[in-house]
Amino acid sequence: MLKAEDIMTKKVITVHEDQSVRELAKLLAEHKISGVPVVDMKGKIVGIVTESDLIDRAKKVHIPTVMRLFDAFVFLESPERMEKDLKKMSASTVKDICNRQVVSVNSKTNLDEIATLMAEKKVHTLPVIDDDELKGIIGKTDIIRTIAQNGNKTT
Repeated sequence: MLKAEDIMTKKVITVHEDQSVRELAKLLAEHKISGVPVVDMKGKIVGIVTESDLIDRAKKVHIPTVMRLFDAFVFLESPERMEKDLKKMSASTVKDICNRQVVSVNSKTNLDEIATLMAEKKVHTLPVIDDDELKGIIGKTDIIRTIAQNGNKTT
């Protein structure tokens, strides 16, 4: 059965929290990748940032639905969503748009578990971490390449 270590990209491109959003966009475009781990000055992973985070930054702000009841206004949706959208729109550094809740796997995770995790969590970039050390990264293109090369022999 194929494992993360068999399909991962070992040379991982990373960004630092204080890098600009523009530098991030250039990096993703230049390397034709969809996401990168965000690391601190010690190289420890602190988040992940993807093309989707950049696209979210350019979308329209969602104004929460409000209902007037007597002399008060009642939010029918959470105003925090609008606040989050506004923060992303005004972001200038990676730390402003990255996701701090990183979904990751270890090098011994089976391919079927990786595919399931990607589908269920709706993530397209999975860092491979062993003993708090970034060992590699798996993107959806790694899964597709593996299927193309191995056909049904991926398990």
